[in-house]
Amino acid sequence: MRIIITEHARKRLKDLRQDKINANDIITAARGIPGRVPTATRFRGFFAKSGRMFDIVAKDIENGRLVITIIGK
Repeated sequence: MRIIITEHARKRLKDLRQDKINANDIITAARGIPGRVPTATRFRGFFAKSGRMFDIVAKDIENGRLVITIIGK
């Protein structure tokens, strides 16, 4: 499945709250969500390789899975 990370989400990766979370962590998390996600939904409890916990908001579109934002813990 193709994972599309929005510009907003990429910009959030630069914030201190999302420190040590990178695009590969987001792609891995988004691919780990089973089934179809027809509306924007928050998924909790993912871990970056650095050990940092984060949530993502994602939804499925016709081109793949769109990651709308990232919320670091």
